[in-house]
Amino acid sequence: MKTLYILDEPTTGLSFYDTERLMELLNELVDNGNSIIVTEHDPYVLSNCDYILEMGPGGGKDGGILIAQGTPAELKEDRESVIGRYLR
Repeated sequence: MKTLYILDEPTTGLSFYDTERLMELLNELVDNGNSIIVTEHDPYVLSNCDYILEMGPGGGKDGGILIAQGTPAELKEDRESVIGRYLR
C-alpha cells in the first residue's frame, strides 16, 4: 500500500546528523513508491526535494502568496525565489 506522509517542520531541534538520517529515511519511503509533502525552511532538506512550492514573501499576514515553484535547480535560477540562493 502506498502512503502519503505530511510533515510539518520535521527537522526542528534535530542535529545535522539527525537531519541527514531523516533524509535517508524519507528518500527510502519515496523510493518505495510513497509520497511526502513537507513544510520546511532547512535548505539542506529543500535541496533534496523533487519539487518546491515557495510561499511568501514574508510570514504570517505578510505571506501566503506563491512566489516561486519548481525543482531546486529551477529555484536556484528563479529571481523571484528567496530560498533559491541557499539551495545546493
